[in-house]
Amino acid sequence: MVPVAVGTACAVGEVPGGLIWWRAAAALVVALAIQVATNYANDYSDGIRGTDTDERRVGPVRLVGQGLAAPTAVKRAAIGAFAVAAVAGLALAIAVGPELLVVGAVSFLAGWFYTGGPRPYGYAGLGEAFVFVFFGVVATAGSTYVQTGRLIGLALGASVPVGLLATALLVVNNLRDIPGDTAVGKRTLAVRLGDARTRVLYVTLLVGAFLAVPLVAGLGGRPLGALALLAVLLARPPVLHVLQGARGAALVPVLAATGRVQLAFGALLTAGLALS
Repeated sequence: MVPVAVGTACAVGEVPGGLIWWRAAAALVVALAIQVATNYANDYSDGIRGTDTDERRVGPVRLVGQGLAAPTAVKRAAIGAFAVAAVAGLALAIAVGPELLVVGAVSFLAGWFYTGGPRPYGYAGLGEAFVFVFFGVVATAGSTYVQTGRLIGLALGASVPVGLLATALLVVNNLRDIPGDTAVGKRTLAVRLGDARTRVLYVTLLVGAFLAVPLVAGLGGRPLGALALLAVLLARPPVLHVLQGARGAALVPVLAATGRVQLAFGALLTAGLALS
């Protein structure tokens, strides 16, 4: 939701006649459906590989790994969610341009091969890079593009803090899972960096997102975008928990708190950019 809202706000004042709201709604459907599809695909792929069993799982419940649903049913759910994204994306491509078909296809592949296929990139420590690109740059700048038909500097700049916070969610998730991932040979970035450096990375991503706000708001000519800095009040608890060494199940609330930081940051940045 956050990258679509922020990207749409970047288009305010850039579209003759005002925003085209159905395009914003379609972009939101695409983003949410790809997120849902990726989670189902991740559940399916991890489940059939045996990397999410009851003995190893620390985080929220998984369908296949914990025997709550058949692998084929979860796979169908992933394909169904991708299909929803495809329908909304096709409508945007017809209205905006065929280049969106390429962006959509690459996004689908990134969602499936995160943990799927013979060489999943999520198992090679590249998950964070892909999250930054697709849930930061692509989703934010793409939401502006479907309104304006062009890339603009403000949207690219705003995609940086949005991407950093999205990446922080994955980092704390993988920090929690270091012991289990290590045991099954899942070489996430957190496993490669180790516990201590992963904690530093998490804090760096949050700090970087807030440091980027004055640059985006100031250089972009949207001063009220600085409202996003107020979300720092919500960032203190998860940062302290991570720095104080929270582990395992104690990191699940940190994951939720990081999501709240991202949501508040996105809502405030969206409002500030639009009002400016």
